[in-house]
Amino acid sequence: MLLTRVNSGLDGVVVADTAMSEVDGEAGRLIVRGHAIEELAATRGFEGVAALLWEGFGEGGGDAAAVRSGLAAARQRAFADVPKLLAASRGLTPVEALRVGIGLLPDSETLPHHHLACGAMPVFLAALLNAEKGAAAVAPDPSLTTAQDFLRMVRGRRADAVFETALDTYLATVADHGFNASTFTARVVASTRAGLISSVLAALCALKGPLHGGAPGPVLDMLDEIGDAGRAEAWFDDAFAKGTTLMGFGHRIYKVRDPRADVLKAAVATLPATAGRLSYASAVEQGAIAALRRHKPGRRLDTNVEYYTALLLEALEIPRSAFTALFAVGRTAGWCAHIFEQEKGGRIIRPQSNYVGPRPQ
Repeated sequence: MLLTRVNSGLDGVVVADTAMSEVDGEAGRLIVRGHAIEELAATRGFEGVAALLWEGFGEGGGDAAAVRSGLAAARQRAFADVPKLLAASRGLTPVEALRVGIGLLPDSETLPHHHLACGAMPVFLAALLNAEKGAAAVAPDPSLTTAQDFLRMVRGRRADAVFETALDTYLATVADHGFNASTFTARVVASTRAGLISSVLAALCALKGPLHGGAPGPVLDMLDEIGDAGRAEAWFDDAFAKGTTLMGFGHRIYKVRDPRADVLKAAVATLPATAGRLSYASAVEQGAIAALRRHKPGRRLDTNVEYYTALLLEALEIPRSAFTALFAVGRTAGWCAHIFEQEKGGRIIRPQSNYVGPRPQ
């Protein structure tokens, strides 16, 4: 067999065809099943994007109302597992605890597994956040959307519509993004026919890694360290001199502006000025961009999706320890879509390696 060597990170290597999404880093464009992400986030919401991703593959696909109903039923079903989850996850971080929760979901479940996985995530996360505050878990309301119900379960009451819409926009925006590490992990596991729940659990484990899903929290750590917006340019000048990685700026794939950043910046702009520290963060952003232009002339390093994610979720009063877990609430819809696609037409993923160890004498 003729073997072809590729780079260890698989950069630029095409491993499959997909109808789910295209990430065009040169043009700064994200297309999800034929639609620009800017259009989808503004018009369809999370359930609508999930329906689009699942069209032609899973139950409810193509029908946003059916997906909304299916996810509502799944949230109710998942709530029955909350006592077991809380008992088994004491002392764990939100993502670690979500691993426990997804592991509780049986392959024998009669509900569609993609509904169950997507419905369980917000219920489990809300219960975990309430437990951290010493509050009881709040049962889901099947009449609400995922975003509406999650905020209600966390707060114990409905949030203002502007906050519900902002969260819905966020979940829709992050639902799918090409063959990232967690999505590829889901497809590898799905290729073995392990099943959707196991594949989602594997993807969640990949997302836990700080090189993939951990950036929004450190953005707030950076804002804490800067302290005063008037110090922003000097802080960034010092960061460049030390070679410090800037959280919230630049992207491995996008060579121009990340289109998701524009969507979430617009969502942040709809929130009350008193929410979080939006005006302060805006001033810091301007200082960062000025410093970037001085230190990296000719290279475009824009504010990325993580910066606005951090501002949005902080304004929604989500603790930064739960940012990655809340990202998983939205991304599970995309994981499920890729699992369907892999199961439908893909072979088991089994690359070769190049042995460099010792040989027997």
